[in-house]
Amino acid sequence: GVHESHQTTIYRIIAAILHLGNVAIQAERDGDACSVPSEDEHLTNFCSLLGVEQSQMQHWLCHRK
Repeated sequence: GVHESHQTTIYRIIAAILHLGNVAIQAERDGDACSVPSEDEHLTNFCSLLGVEQSQMQHWLCHRK
């Protein structure tokens, strides 16, 4: 009973969440900081599925404010 356009959007969001779970976040400075490699394939897929900038997503995954 879900319209086809809504199904596509739901699948896109689910796929993005699954890719986000596979992003390799690397700890730095004894666990006080972290980074995400810019060549991470899963981050690239996540950003393209949701239409967000990869550089911004890299930054905000590792910073609280």
